[in-house]
Amino acid sequence: MGFGKIRVGRSVAAIVAVLAIALLALGASAGAGDDSSTETEFPVPPPPITEGYYPCSVCHAEMETNMERRELVDEHESIKLNHGPRSRWCFDCHTPENRDVLHLASGEVVTFEESYLLCGQCHGDKLRDWKVGVHGKRTGEWNGKKQYLLCANCHNPHSPHFAPIEPLPPPPRPRDIR
Repeated sequence: MGFGKIRVGRSVAAIVAVLAIALLALGASAGAGDDSSTETEFPVPPPPITEGYYPCSVCHAEMETNMERRELVDEHESIKLNHGPRSRWCFDCHTPENRDVLHLASGEVVTFEESYLLCGQCHGDKLRDWKVGVHGKRTGEWNGKKQYLLCANCHNPHSPHFAPIEPLPPPPRPRDIR
């Protein structure tokens, strides 16, 4: 049994050619201007850092770095680290050489605006959910520009669990509804 030539009409060939060109153009325009190294993939507002505490280098530039795990005094006495195992310490996340940035476990430096990458190293399921808008707050257009809140906008990064709250009673039922 032999195979014969398949004859395609000129109109079908023209349609296939037009579709191929359209797909190529679409692919080229999707990559045009897409420089993820200079754009934040997830637009976020500035992190919620107490006024007067950033940039950290203002105070820390003249200080010698003390890598010893200890209770913080003076400016940071209100920080009680209650996040993860007891072996956690400030420099697991904060960069000793440059306090104005954070670092990932790999050593890669990230800004405070990219802190979701740092949190996502341990909380991957939350990061995945945050990216698609299931966890955390996201505002904007459903099919357009969006703005995401950072993890630190809702969670204290040093003690992230919410304190338990007593539930309130339900609102009274409107009288006109049966």
